[in-house]
Amino acid sequence: MGRFSFSQDLGIDLGTANTLVFVKGKGVVLREPSVVAKNIETGNIEAVGSSARNMIGRTPGNISVIRPMKDGVIADYDTTAIMMKYYIKKAMRQRSFFAKKPNVMICVPSGITMVEERAVIDATKQAGAKEAFPIAEPFAAAIGAGLPVWEPTGSMIVDIGGGTTEVAVISLGGIVTSQSIRTAGDDMDEAIISYIRKNYSLMIGERSAESIKMDIGAAGEINEDVKMDIRGRDLLSGLPKTITISAEEIASSLKDTVDAIIDAVKNTLEKTPPELAADIMDRGIVLSGGGALLRNLDQVISDETKMPVFVTDDPLDSVAIGTGKSLEYIQHFRSHPNVSSRPMID
Repeated sequence: MGRFSFSQDLGIDLGTANTLVFVKGKGVVLREPSVVAKNIETGNIEAVGSSARNMIGRTPGNISVIRPMKDGVIADYDTTAIMMKYYIKKAMRQRSFFAKKPNVMICVPSGITMVEERAVIDATKQAGAKEAFPIAEPFAAAIGAGLPVWEPTGSMIVDIGGGTTEVAVISLGGIVTSQSIRTAGDDMDEAIISYIRKNYSLMIGERSAESIKMDIGAAGEINEDVKMDIRGRDLLSGLPKTITISAEEIASSLKDTVDAIIDAVKNTLEKTPPELAADIMDRGIVLSGGGALLRNLDQVISDETKMPVFVTDDPLDSVAIGTGKSLEYIQHFRSHPNVSSRPMID
């Protein structure tokens, strides 16, 4: 197959909510929402990324805003390939016109099926990659968080993305035990939308729900009196309406989602060998991903597991950083196909 060309390496975190691209030697050079705006009459792509996300809830009838990734896997193959092609081209636009096709390391959920994994690889190649190598998302997150994944010690990572929450215990360059649940940041947004619709008969959009989550969202009991004005459409009158909602109410709406994440952490710990569990008690549990930024989540998980819990320094970028850093281990991946929970595919 020849020597792997480091000059053309890309690491891609193809997430349900956002796509990040890591270029070797430059770091994370692109962060864009995994959103595409498509003209349903002509089939033309109108916008990709941030510009497409700004159209959500504001498009005419002939424009459809699509999120081609759902629960960490490809829901719309062709649109995903188009989106990735756009991002790869944008990330490499400063390269030489005669630059070769890049080799890409791309993360996949640990609970993905072989068919879903093959779809990710094929879409990456269709988007312009010379070769595509999958890496389990929690393994990439652990590398990006700076955990000693290659040492004979247990490290626990909880990566809370948009579509999936990945929980894994890692030792000696492999995932010892893991759990992937399709409950994460998007479910938090949906829970907020549902709560406000049920209790206030007010309809709000995805972007408003995400803003509420980021501004006053929290896990567990809230002792402070924080409130926020929300605008939406009154379901009874059909007219615009403004209400005031408290952080305590939002925390209540997020309880089921938070409990599901905590259950995944507990279930993974129950399956962890005693020696590695002892390591985790000493080193603590590390949180990454956008969901890790939910206020008090680290404290709630710590209270439930009786272990120290830390949020990594760069939770939003940790998977992309780990995917990019793992490029230097590509030969190791080829020699040790079980380095992640999924085999690397040549």
